Amino acid sequence: MNLAEINWDVNAAGTWPLTVKIATIVLASLLVVGTLYYYIIIDQLKQLDQLQIKEQTLKTAFESKQQKAVNLADYRDQLKQLELSFAEMIKQMPSKAEVATLLIDISQTGLASGLEFRLFKPTVSIREDFYSELPISIDVVGRYEELGLFISGLASFPRIVTVHDIAISPINSPLLKMSATIKTYSEETTAVKKEKKGRRR
Repeated sequence: MNLAEINWDVNAAGTWPLTVKIATIVLASLLVVGTLYYYIIIDQLKQLDQLQIKEQTLKTAFESKQQKAVNLADYRDQLKQLELSFAEMIKQMPSKAEVATLLIDISQTGLASGLEFRLFKPTVSIREDFYSELPISIDVVGRYEELGLFISGLASFPRIVTVHDIAISPINSPLLKMSATIKTYSEETTAVKKEKKGRRR
């Protein structure tokens, strides 16, 4: 077969040899398939990749939520325990009327421990979310074991009392000077809580 003798006019395609017709059909088919692949299938493959990534993300989120759902009863039990502990802590906060008595108890505990007070200064009460904080600046002088006895006595109070910013320095052996801030807490009254809520609105 001489390719030069073939009339390559498309209108004369019916007169082409069989092998040329088959080759032309195969070539045209490949061209169509290539065009479809480039314009349609590649985009679909990209979308498929994105959907597979999304599927994995959703699976991970589902497994995490399922794990939380399985442990929901435990979480509720823990929440109840926290609420009970919180209620107990609130009970340990002195009322406004009890604060004055608590201040006396703190100073008496120091004196009973053998300490000498050089400063006992309650400062301005600080309002927090649901409670008020009353800092008390103190300077006391005594022996090491007396300081320890005083701190131990504060820890045994039925009301919440915390000690902050402790600084101990020697004076005349065996005496030491301790500076600290003692904080006690009281629950805010209902009126104060309502006032805060009104300000937030």
